[in-house]
Amino acid sequence: MTAKIIDGTAIAAAVRADVAAEVARDTAAGRRPPHLTVVIAGDDPASHVYVRGKARACAEAGMTNDTIALPGDVTHAQVIEVVRRLNEDDGVDGVLVQMPLPPQVDAQVVMAALDPSKDADGLSPYSLGRLLQGDAPMPPCTPSGIVEMLRREGIDTQGARVVIVNRSMLVGRPLAMLLSNRGAGANATVTIAHTGTKDLPGLMREAEILITGMGQAHSVKAEMIRPGAVVIDVSVVRIPDATRKSGTRLVGDVDYEAAREVAAWITPVPGGVGPMTIAMLMKNTLAAARARRAAR
Repeated sequence: MTAKIIDGTAIAAAVRADVAAEVARDTAAGRRPPHLTVVIAGDDPASHVYVRGKARACAEAGMTNDTIALPGDVTHAQVIEVVRRLNEDDGVDGVLVQMPLPPQVDAQVVMAALDPSKDADGLSPYSLGRLLQGDAPMPPCTPSGIVEMLRREGIDTQGARVVIVNRSMLVGRPLAMLLSNRGAGANATVTIAHTGTKDLPGLMREAEILITGMGQAHSVKAEMIRPGAVVIDVSVVRIPDATRKSGTRLVGDVDYEAAREVAAWITPVPGGVGPMTIAMLMKNTLAAARARRAAR
């Protein structure tokens, strides 16, 4: 058996094309394009790469965007003031606060200060509360991207045994809520595990759909995977590779080449889950703009 590759790059491109078509339809009707503002603090290179990618995606979707770049020594109060100003700006439809924030800034308080109607990343306490109730108009982007991948590939989640090896508020917990909700593309039986789970390899082998986000390169071996399972690798880890000009390459938790011979479906790293996150951010920003327009 050789697993079918779930091409996140291609699926994300399709989602972004759908969003661009909807934006074009709205602007042709005389409506203002959706506007996304990204707030970033500090000079973390990876964060700035992500922010530039979001700006490109907005432009390709026909949206407008801007970035508020704050210094690494910004105070908590200053970040809160920026968020409150964006809450009151009627020209801003969606706001994304790029994580991580500097240690002196309380990220949970910042997210709680964000107007839920502009929470494009779906991570404010209000948004997560609605997700828990099964009613999230703008769900967190990485979890919703994973659900969208499964849906577009026609992978049946109804009653499926899902094991998620990640308990973060960014991925594991909201993803468990999405997959265990009633309805199409969900209704799964979900177990949240982590690196401290007893007999983790045995638990993973029980999964019909295995979703892993441990951040441990090649830690998930082929013998830990149930034959015919769906394997979704959320992690992106940089490891040494003397054959590359950069001296490194990106891999995930899963021993990809070996796992392909056991699983029925598998995501690559890179090119799997990663592209879906930005695609779903575009979808959420459009949803925020339309909801705010309807509420006026």
